Amino acid sequence: MATAHAAHANPAQRRPAVLGDLLPGSLTRDAALIAGSAVFVGIAAQIAVPVPGTPVPVTGQTFAVLLAGAALGPARAALGMALYLLAGVAGMPWFTDGGSGTAAPSLGYVIGFIVAAAVVGGLAGRGGDRTPLRTAATMLTGTVIMYAAGVPYLAAALDVDLGRALELGVVPFLAGDALKVLAAAALLPAAWRLTGAGRDRSA
Repeated sequence: MATAHAAHANPAQRRPAVLGDLLPGSLTRDAALIAGSAVFVGIAAQIAVPVPGTPVPVTGQTFAVLLAGAALGPARAALGMALYLLAGVAGMPWFTDGGSGTAAPSLGYVIGFIVAAAVVGGLAGRGGDRTPLRTAATMLTGTVIMYAAGVPYLAAALDVDLGRALELGVVPFLAGDALKVLAAAALLPAAWRLTGAGRDRSA
């Protein structure tokens, strides 16, 4: 009976928690996903549009972080964003200003990527990316975390108060971030539907 029960339980254990689990392999797959997520965010960071009056540009970076978090799950996504941060500080020219190091006023957002990706990944692993409404809530949570990390750092870097930092680092980006949340709410559930692997958590 115990053997039969184990055989019955095993398929449930193998259900993919996040999209990255659909790929075959284990350690090699995870290493590739971690490195790939860092590169993915680095490439997205090059899509940058300056915003008059603020040193923080509009980029594809935050959208890439949210997608990576949902696709990789908490541990792999956090490691990928930590790799992105460490490589950028070490000299890889893939931060939003095209530079590297710790002087960029927007570095606080990059630090927030680690926490945001982990939280988004954790929520996605619990079905937070299976329906549009759940996905929107998951992406909104990740976005708020990035703001929470980025705004105080921006205030300190520019020597302004938090109110001014909010004007510079949040208000100009609200509409764009809302579009990113809506795009993710459309893309991620659609990806699960295409794989046919997410029906058990879509209710």
